[in-house]
Amino acid sequence: MYFEKVRDALAQQFELDPETVTMDTNLIDDLGADSLDVVELIMSLEDEFGINISDEAAAQLYTVGRIVNYLDNLQ
Repeated sequence: MYFEKVRDALAQQFELDPETVTMDTNLIDDLGADSLDVVELIMSLEDEFGINISDEAAAQLYTVGRIVNYLDNLQ
């Protein structure tokens, strides 16, 4: 569930084919995200799931897999 939502958010934000996003996709290395892109993604995830992600946690969320695992561990 989380993977699909994260994948779709990234695909929309970066205008990608969702099928190109995998658990190993790195936001910076693979997608060319800058710090503003990452902040926008974190904000969209917070809105989508009704959560708050600390700056410390956000700094560790640099791959799709890390984001999905973080969201899984919130439950």
